[in-house]
Amino acid sequence: MKRFNLSDWALHHRNLVLYFMLVLTMAGMLAYTKLGQSEDPPFTFKVMVVRTMWPGASAHEVELQLTDKLEKKLQELPYLDILRSYSRPGESLIFILAKDATPAAAVPDVWYQARKKLGDIRNTLPDGIQGPFFNDEFGDVYGNLYA
Repeated sequence: MKRFNLSDWALHHRNLVLYFMLVLTMAGMLAYTKLGQSEDPPFTFKVMVVRTMWPGASAHEVELQLTDKLEKKLQELPYLDILRSYSRPGESLIFILAKDATPAAAVPDVWYQARKKLGDIRNTLPDGIQGPFFNDEFGDVYGNLYA
């Protein structure tokens, strides 16, 4: 019994194989023109950086009197996943990460709530601080890296 040999069949039916190749090529070209295109992918970056300066303060003072107070207030945020903070001499840096399950439409509201909550306790922070400064503008990172 002889097994089916596709190469042998294609050599004996060249016209049919050529027809299928042309049809599949045309279908591929048509499908390529119908592909959706987006310059920047539609994803939401769910990280905010809060930076507060306190010139002349030691890292320990910054941690106790500034970073801890800010962190405690930020723990009230909805959709909060992780708070990561760093205290250096004269500077407090806090990274706020929202949960992956946070709807994209809710992220601007979460950042608004963070600004509002820290604004509410601004008068309880030590004298001489600068900030807090908020950075949640990471939307153009993908485009810059791709370019």
